[in-house]
Amino acid sequence: MSPSAEAPLSRYAARRVLITGGGSGIGQACVLRILAEGGRVAAADISPDGLADTVAKAGEHGDRLSTVVLDVGDEDSVRDGVAQAVKTLGGLDTLVNAAGILRSAHLTETTLADFEQVLRINLIGTFLVTREAIAALRDGKGAAVVNFSSTSAQFAHPYMSAYAASKGGVLAMTHTWALEFAKAGIRFNSVQPGSISSGMTDGTGASRQSVGPGLPEDADYALFGKVAPMLPLDGGAIFANPDAVAGVVAMLGSDDAYFITGTEVRIDGGSHM
Repeated sequence: MSPSAEAPLSRYAARRVLITGGGSGIGQACVLRILAEGGRVAAADISPDGLADTVAKAGEHGDRLSTVVLDVGDEDSVRDGVAQAVKTLGGLDTLVNAAGILRSAHLTETTLADFEQVLRINLIGTFLVTREAIAALRDGKGAAVVNFSSTSAQFAHPYMSAYAASKGGVLAMTHTWALEFAKAGIRFNSVQPGSISSGMTDGTGASRQSVGPGLPEDADYALFGKVAPMLPLDGGAIFANPDAVAGVVAMLGSDDAYFITGTEVRIDGGSHM
């Protein structure tokens, strides 16, 4: 049994939270975890069907969940969507930028359009949402932002150059904003998932902001020996469940992390020791 299946904490009883990518995968896991801890959550995603699935899974906590259809890669959509979420929540204390896509291909087969789309969603999307949310966060209580970087930002993941570039950019922005807003009391940290089951790794995500095509058909799987998790998983699995990330995100976005800013937490089962 995963720790998140036990009696939840109540760190979010008075917190208002916006989570992008909340319609599937790790983003959805973050929504459900923070709801379970008592938070009021606005889940944002480009997919109405994905958001409906999140609402269905919220169960008894659904009265504290609102949704907004939002394309993080579109400036107007972000502006309108964040404003709607903040109005519904009555303010904002925690922002989780979980929306993202993955495109895997040989360098020579990577199109400019695919490369730019990954940057648009993962990097520019994080910038746009954070920029629009910062005014509300300034007025928030113990304000915190949790961005999604990746182990690929600092370690070699073959066939994923666009994704790695975008996540390296998120890592750099997170450090920059942590310093820029330190005196305002807004904390910025990032998580670096690796070997986590999600729409991006199993191809079941509900939206283009949570899923991408798999590896090339002729991929050399021997190259992935350096990214295999060291900690054992049930049934010999190679990917941990999304709740492995959601628990860390919940900590970083809560008052428990009041003295943590400008850093990243790698969540990869020891695959990048």
